[in-house]
Amino acid sequence: MIRALYPASFDPITNGHIDVAQRAVQLFDELVVAVFDAPSKNLLFTTEERVDMILEALGDIPNLRVESYTGLTAYHALDIGAKVIVRGLRTVSDFEWELQLAQNYRHLAPDLEIACLMTSQNYSFMSSSMVKEIAKWGGDVSQMVPNHVKTRLYEKFGRK
Repeated sequence: MIRALYPASFDPITNGHIDVAQRAVQLFDELVVAVFDAPSKNLLFTTEERVDMILEALGDIPNLRVESYTGLTAYHALDIGAKVIVRGLRTVSDFEWELQLAQNYRHLAPDLEIACLMTSQNYSFMSSSMVKEIAKWGGDVSQMVPNHVKTRLYEKFGRK
């Protein structure tokens, strides 16, 4: 059995994240979507809120589970028996960062493989940071996130 780990802060989950997850579950026996509990950036949503939003978006997929974690991603992958770390690539500029991450993962856990999936073209322009900024100022994010995530975003920013 090949278990893969798809880690990110998912603050919030976007349609681009969902696209990558839905394609990754077709490649591996099990996909663990892992919400990083303590990234070094300001979060809008709590870990529990992020896990809940992912469960609502992806919870009906049988070979997918959602969890949170702290610590080094490579070590978490080893702890859960993952053989692969899945990462999404949107643009060429993402590649440099993902290459550095992949090299560090391999340094920490030489047996881990890294699989980068290109986000579908219609999602390549979006990021969680961009979605939050648009929602904060009352812009329409309905094509960028599922409806339940849009509702939570607007609630956080006092929008309707």
